[in-house]
Amino acid sequence: MEEGVIDLGQLRQVCRGCSLRDLCLPVGMRQSDLESLEHIVHTRGDFDRGQHLFLTGDRFEAIYAVKNGAFKTYTLDDDGREHVLGFHLPGELIGLDGIHSDANLCNAVSLEKSAVCVLPFSRLEELARRVPGLQAQLLKVMSRDISMHSRLAGDHTAEERLAAFLVNMSSRLGRRGLARAAFRLFMPRRDIASHLRLAPETVSRLLARFQKDDLIEVHGKEVHLRDIDRLQEIGRSLEVPSATS
Repeated sequence: MEEGVIDLGQLRQVCRGCSLRDLCLPVGMRQSDLESLEHIVHTRGDFDRGQHLFLTGDRFEAIYAVKNGAFKTYTLDDDGREHVLGFHLPGELIGLDGIHSDANLCNAVSLEKSAVCVLPFSRLEELARRVPGLQAQLLKVMSRDISMHSRLAGDHTAEERLAAFLVNMSSRLGRRGLARAAFRLFMPRRDIASHLRLAPETVSRLLARFQKDDLIEVHGKEVHLRDIDRLQEIGRSLEVPSATS
């Protein structure tokens, strides 16, 4: 077997908590289709912190799912300022925005030691012609991403944005069997601020206020959500969907 290619048994384990599970293993998929995935999905890594998976303008060739670690997607404006589009946890997809233009429209960089599963898009298209519902599922995932970005672009307070962000992180981690109430913010505060369209000092000030109000407890990058219900109430106007819901 080609080096780096996942065999069927490994694929089932890898995809158990992964967004690729919804793309590659939809309900009703035949055994013969499952076996064909052995030659479609392969791994790529290890990416060191700060190493790019792809850059803006690179030819679009594949969709990626984070196998381990974490990635950030971002763009640069004409003045070289960075605008963070999103953070991608294990099992979440990267690269969907390149489908219509045949080129990646943003940069994707590893925030820590990471690896990805690669699904070449030409093979995905070929498989979609044979597997009922696969194309519809791909569109559903793309629509979810668009919805998330459009909601963040709305008129929301800083408190609503940060509360929704923390609850969203909790939900995404929980869906993978990880602790929902206590987790590590692997991204710098300035990246959170950029993603939420806030100033870095605003994020730091709000984290301190949330802690004072006994909503959270912060120790460096470690965050403990002490009152998720109240955070949900604060951020309810965004209702930012998780990447896997």
